[in-house]
Amino acid sequence: MNAQADSNGLYLVLISVHGLIRAHDMELGRDPDTGGQTRYVVELARALARLPEVARVDLLTRRVVDSHVSADYARGEEPIGNGAFIIRRNAGPDGYIRKEELWDHLDTFADNAVEYLGNVDRTPDIIHSHYADAGYVGARIAALLGVPLVHTGHSLGRVKRRRLLAAGVKPDEIEQQYHMARRIDAEENVLGSAELVIASTHNEIEEQYALYDYYQPEQMRVIPPGTDLEHFYPPSGDTQEPPIAAAINRFLRDPDKPMVLALSRPDERKNISTLIKAYGESQDLQNAANLVIVAGNRDDIHEMESGSQGVLTEILLLIDQYDLYGKVAYPKKHRPEEVPDIYRLAAASRGVFINPALTEPFGLTLIEAAACGLPLVATEDGGPQDIVAACHNGILIDPLDKEAIAKALLKLLSDASLWHKFSSQGIEGVHANYSWNAHAQHYLETIRPLLEHRHELPRAPRLRRPMLYHDRALFTDLDQNLLGDPDALADLLNLIRGNRQCISFGIATGRALESALGVMKRFGIPMPDVLITSVGTEIYYAPQLTADLAWSRHINYLWNAAAVRQTLAEVPGLELQPKNAQSRFKVSYYIDPSKAPSIDELHSLLHQADLAVNTYVSFGQYLDIVPVRASKGLALRYFANLWGIPLEHILAAGGSGTDEDMMRGNTLAAVVANRHEEELGKLTDLQRIYFAKRPFAAGIMEAIAHYDFLKACTVPDLPPASSHA
Repeated sequence: MNAQADSNGLYLVLISVHGLIRAHDMELGRDPDTGGQTRYVVELARALARLPEVARVDLLTRRVVDSHVSADYARGEEPIGNGAFIIRRNAGPDGYIRKEELWDHLDTFADNAVEYLGNVDRTPDIIHSHYADAGYVGARIAALLGVPLVHTGHSLGRVKRRRLLAAGVKPDEIEQQYHMARRIDAEENVLGSAELVIASTHNEIEEQYALYDYYQPEQMRVIPPGTDLEHFYPPSGDTQEPPIAAAINRFLRDPDKPMVLALSRPDERKNISTLIKAYGESQDLQNAANLVIVAGNRDDIHEMESGSQGVLTEILLLIDQYDLYGKVAYPKKHRPEEVPDIYRLAAASRGVFINPALTEPFGLTLIEAAACGLPLVATEDGGPQDIVAACHNGILIDPLDKEAIAKALLKLLSDASLWHKFSSQGIEGVHANYSWNAHAQHYLETIRPLLEHRHELPRAPRLRRPMLYHDRALFTDLDQNLLGDPDALADLLNLIRGNRQCISFGIATGRALESALGVMKRFGIPMPDVLITSVGTEIYYAPQLTADLAWSRHINYLWNAAAVRQTLAEVPGLELQPKNAQSRFKVSYYIDPSKAPSIDELHSLLHQADLAVNTYVSFGQYLDIVPVRASKGLALRYFANLWGIPLEHILAAGGSGTDEDMMRGNTLAAVVANRHEEELGKLTDLQRIYFAKRPFAAGIMEAIAHYDFLKACTVPDLPPASSHA
């Protein structure tokens, strides 16, 4: 059944691919992928849906079917309230996998998301992606639909890579575990194509996004996250002690002492070990307060992933080393709804909340704690700077300075007047600056200019008789697939002719139109139903080679061919190809890899020149640069939507690097046995991609047989011709 979105209000789509996301009992801290971002996107969806200007909000995430997690995550749709929904779509294996293993499945997720959006009764007004993986997906969806893209990074790959290198992790280990090159490339691309980037703090813009080639501060806005003030509020004098108190107090010799509370997932970056050392080395601090560490949930430390296991093991070893038994609480479990109770317990004890993280992009726990009346001690890095400046409720410290940590905590614990001042100022500051209603209102004001200038992708009129019974399509490259074996080509063309009633035939080539037509004539290749030329920048329909002008208008977004040529004019190892190889939306070079910069360096040059483009190298000697909204894969998907052919019914056969995004995702795909080892070899582990043993057209026929692609290719009797007039 089609989803409904009131045409009188805005339809907003949020994308957050990884983690375990549901509307209730969120498993925050379960693992590194189920942290503050998962709560943020759910609360953002709720807050936006409450605004009278908004008709519907969809939060798209990955569907997970796994006996080790709740069945909630397998539901296709879950209402959040007020017209907001969590929409789950498949991406790769059914089971729950960490975000670093999702990259090969993001094209599938994007295709499934577009399919869902096609069944909604209107096009989204905004696509808002969260984190790099959703940025990759959001950029593809926004490019296909012609919808403005908004992005929030949450954390950034270049920052993480620097931190890991500083910690002594070798570059190859970083790449193997985190697939950092793909993440950073996705971040660069989304920064180039997003019309707006929303950050939580000014520090995030100035210190973190500034590391990127596509750093465009004029397109970035700070909108701090909100907090749920219905759940996070100060303690009252007659409040009954919540059940979580017993789980904490059982560790403590004197549970009536003030609490120094730290609450985070067990991540090395949260720097809990330095906090314990500061506490363990200060007898005054031990006398003044208990230390309470709430670090996620655990059953058995041995069964946790290695990073969390290492952090928790170090916590236990440090408690033993400093003999802090009876002074430190470290409960094994807490429910999400108990987090506000934990803050209030600490506030009622006249305690302090501390966030000693090495780096903190924002610090959602800081505003939650402040809303409950807790003064703050927090790292001087990142988000806490903005929060403390806005609320005047805490002390910033160097997270590596144990003495400074102890001194700041003791100052707040020993000065009752200062404690009460910071407590009340924090409560007032959060209400004024960090409520979800304030966040949603600010958000709507920020995106409104994008809505006023939005141009949805127009649909080209069909200039030929609709092929009502074409339920599948075959797309193939030209040079590497159809040429090279005349006998096999003849057999393939006969196979296509024999099934023309139910199969559409398409050619997708890097050649310009005139060049492609010349090759097709020379080899006797008939005009296909659709001809995609110049690496996906031009689309033509048979029988009269009708150009799709809507596609041309769509991909013209942010395109500047002259600026591309100017940027690369002095780059060694690049030589412009002849004029007949160029086109309005394609700049083509010969590339000499022994002299030219790497493709990553070329990307950087183009990004630094504020050029939003896609770049393709094929056969190690051809470099094509096209608009960010253009590629063979995007053009194929545009055609599929226009002609109503499901991607699962399309077989895409490729032989070079420019074919890759045509073959990823929900299409059936085949790599013919030519020169694919270097450029397409990385696709070998993906499902739905068949590596043929035979080359050229014979490889395509081998794939057709492998998929049984023409099975039951029968057509019902045609109605009278007059009914199609």
